[in-house]
Amino acid sequence: MADIDKSLPNEVRTEVEIPAEEVVEEQVEEKLPVEVTPEEDGGVTLNFEPGSINIPGTENHFDNLADILPDDILEPIGGDMVNNYMDYKASRKDWEQSYTSGLDLLGFKYENRTEPFQGASGATHPVLAEAVTQFQAQAYKELLPSDGPVRTQIIGIQNPQTEQQAGRVKDYMNYLIMDQMKEYEEEFDSMLFHLPLAGSTFKKVYYDVPLGRVVSKFVPADELVVPYTATSLDDAESVIHVVKMSENELRKQQVSGFYRDVDLAPPGTVEQNDVEKKERELDGTKKTGKQENTYTLLECHVNLDLEGFEEVGADGEPTGIKLPYIVTVEEGSRLVLSIRRNYAPNDLKKNKIQYFVHFKFLPGLGFYGFGLIHMIGGLSRTATSALRQLLDAGTLSNLPAGFKQRGVRVRDEASPIQPGEFKDVDAPGGNLRDAFFPLPYKEPSQTLLQLMGVVVSAGQRFASIADMQVGDGNQAAAVGTTIALLERGSRVMSAIHKRCYAAMKDEFKLLAKVVSQYLPPEYPYDVVGGQRNIKQADFDDRIDVVPVADPNIFSMSQRITLAQTQLQIATANPQLHNMYQIYRNMYEAIGIKNVDAVLPPPAPTAPMDPSMEHINALAGKPFQAFPGQDHRAHITAHLNFMSTNMVRNNPAIMGAIQKNILEHISLMAQEQVQLEFREQMQEMMLMQQQATVNPMVQQQLQMLTNQIESRKSVLIAEMTEEFMKEEKKITSQFDNDPLLKLKSREVDLRAMENERKKDNDQAQQELARARLMQSGDNFDEKLEQNEDLAKLRAGVSLAKSGIQDAKVMIDDN
Repeated sequence: MADIDKSLPNEVRTEVEIPAEEVVEEQVEEKLPVEVTPEEDGGVTLNFEPGSINIPGTENHFDNLADILPDDILEPIGGDMVNNYMDYKASRKDWEQSYTSGLDLLGFKYENRTEPFQGASGATHPVLAEAVTQFQAQAYKELLPSDGPVRTQIIGIQNPQTEQQAGRVKDYMNYLIMDQMKEYEEEFDSMLFHLPLAGSTFKKVYYDVPLGRVVSKFVPADELVVPYTATSLDDAESVIHVVKMSENELRKQQVSGFYRDVDLAPPGTVEQNDVEKKERELDGTKKTGKQENTYTLLECHVNLDLEGFEEVGADGEPTGIKLPYIVTVEEGSRLVLSIRRNYAPNDLKKNKIQYFVHFKFLPGLGFYGFGLIHMIGGLSRTATSALRQLLDAGTLSNLPAGFKQRGVRVRDEASPIQPGEFKDVDAPGGNLRDAFFPLPYKEPSQTLLQLMGVVVSAGQRFASIADMQVGDGNQAAAVGTTIALLERGSRVMSAIHKRCYAAMKDEFKLLAKVVSQYLPPEYPYDVVGGQRNIKQADFDDRIDVVPVADPNIFSMSQRITLAQTQLQIATANPQLHNMYQIYRNMYEAIGIKNVDAVLPPPAPTAPMDPSMEHINALAGKPFQAFPGQDHRAHITAHLNFMSTNMVRNNPAIMGAIQKNILEHISLMAQEQVQLEFREQMQEMMLMQQQATVNPMVQQQLQMLTNQIESRKSVLIAEMTEEFMKEEKKITSQFDNDPLLKLKSREVDLRAMENERKKDNDQAQQELARARLMQSGDNFDEKLEQNEDLAKLRAGVSLAKSGIQDAKVMIDDN
C-alpha cells in the first residue's frame, strides 16, 4: 500500500450554489480542480470534475476514494461486498466441513470415550500427523536454508556488469528476508504445516507503511474466500481477505488516514467459523470475557464500475468496463472503510495488481487444492478404528468380566459390563467355579493387526516417505537400479516440491517488485563483517529472482544418493571426468560447510620455466605451454633433456615432453600468423557483426579464415620438420650403441605389455559393469515378485480368517 496523502482532490459530483462574495476563486483553484460558473441570481455553480482524480500519474492515485464519495454510493457497495462474502463462503461449506473433521485425525486431543464401555481407547493413529510433520520438516529445510532462500539468474548476455548486479540483488534479498523481515521464518514455518492439511495456503506481499518495509504475511485458506467459479487468483472476479483487527488497531488506522474516520458500533463477540473453533479446540485455548473483542474486516479485491470514476473511451463516454479496486468493509455494520484503485498509475491497460501467492499441495478440482486430509483421511480413520479395536480387545482380554450367581435375576440389566466387573446373577446354588461365568472375550485379532499394517503402509506410501525405500536398497546395486528406486519412492513428493518452488518464485518476484518501487536510488546496509550497497536500478528485467532450492531435489537423502551415483559412474572412467568437482559435489551434498579446507582446490596452471616443466614431467604432474613464452628456448631445453638416459628409457616422460614441444610449436605458429595477418584479423572482427545478416560477408569471412588456417598449417609443418632434425642430431649419437638399442627394445616391449594389461583391465571392468546391471534388473524383478507374493499372502490370510470366523459362528450356533 502507498503512503496516505490527506490533501485529496474533491470528488463530489453534486452542484453547490453559494453566494459570489464568499467564493475565493484563487484559493479554490489551487486546491480543487473545479469549474466556477456564474449564475443569473448572483451565485455560482461549482462543478467538481470526478474524472480528474482518475488521471494516471497523479499523486493521489492510491488515495482513499471512500473519503470523498457520498453515502448513497458507499452503502450499496458495502452491502454487496458482505453479501458476496456470505455467498462465496456458503459455496465452499463442504470443503470447510471436510477440513474441520479431518483436523481430529491429527490426534492432538485425546478423546475420553464411554462407548462401547467406560474407558475405551481414544487413541488416534499418527499416520496423518507423521506425514504432515515429515513434509513440514523436510520442506522447511530445503526451501529455507540458513544462508537465505534467494538466488538470481541473468536474463540475456552475461558480462561482469550483470554478474555484479545479480550478486547485489541476491545479497540484498537474502539480507531482507533473513534479517529484516523478522516474521518471515515463523510464518513460512507455519504455512508449511497448514499446507499438507488444507491443501492450499497463501502469502500476501505488500508494503507495510508503519513498518516502513515490505512484508510477506501467511494467510490460511479459511481466511481467503473466492467465488465458486474461480479456478485461480488471476481469473477470480473477487478475492476477499478476512482480516481480524482489534478496536485499538482499527482506530490507529483511522487516525492515520488509512481508513475512513467513521463511527462504528462497539465490536461484539466475533463468532468464530467452524475451522477456527476446531483449531482453537486442538490448541486447548478459548476466549475469555476479559479479552478484547475484534472487528472483522473484509478486504475485497474486486472489479467495480464506480460511479464518478468510470472508464472513459476515446469518444469521452463511459465504456462500462469494471476497473480493479480494493474495498475494505466492516462486516458487522457493513460500512465501507476504504476504496482504493488496484492498478498502477502508468498502466494504460489497468491490470489488477496481485498481492497474493497461492501455494498448493495437490491440485484440486477447483480453486482450492487437496491436502493429506482429503487424500489419506479415510485411511487415517480406518487405521484409527483398527487401532482402537485392538487396544479395546487387549483391555477386555486382560481384565475379564462376566456374571456371578445370585438367584435368577440380573441387576441393572441395561448397563454394559465394564472390564473387571462381575454382575450379580440369581441362580441355584452349586460349587464356586460354577458361580462365575466370564464373557468370551478374544485376544486382539492378528488379521486385524495385519489389515491395519496394510492401511498404514498405503498411507505412508502416498505421503512419500521415500527415505527408507532408498536406504533399504542394495548398496552394490547398479546405478540404474538406484535411480529407479529413488524415482519410484519420490514421484509424489517431487511434484509437490516443484509446486512449492513455483509459488516461491512468484512470491520473490512480488517482493522484488515492491522493493524496487520503495527503495531509494542507492541504499547502503550493514552486514556481518562489512557494508554492502544496493541500487534501485538493480531490480530490472535483466535479473530474475528465483528460489535457491533445486526443484528436482527435495531431501538430503535424495541429494546424497545422486552424488553417490555420480561418483560411482565417474570412478569407472576417471580420465573422462572432473574428479575434483565430483568429490566437491559429494561433500556439499552431505552438508560440509568449508569444503575448501577438506578438499583443497587445484592450483591454477601458470607459465613455468623449462626446468620446472622437467621436474613436473619426472613427478607425473601436468604442465602446458602458454602464449608469450620463448618457445624456441623451451624446445631446445626439452630436446637436451630428452637426450638423457633416464628420459630415453621412460616413455611416459618422453611423451609428456614431446606433447609440450608440440604445444609450443602450435603457439609459435599462431603468434606468427597474428603478426602476418594483423590487418585481416581486424577486418574479420568487424565482418563477424555483419555475417549473420549478409551472406556475402559471411562468405568473405570464411575465405579469410581458410587462408589464415592454411598459412598456420604451413608454419607448423616447417617448424615440426625443424624440430625433427634437431631431435635426430641429438639422438643420433646413441643409435650405433647396441646396448642402447637393446634397452630401447626392452622399453618398447614393456610399453606394449602395459598397454595389453590396460586393455585387459578395461575389459574386466566392462564385464563387471554388465554383471552389476544384470543383478540390478534381477533385483527389480525380485522386488515386483515380493510385492505380488505379499499381496497373495495377505489374500490367503484374509480367506483363512474368514473361514475360521465362519467355523466359530457355526460352532456357536
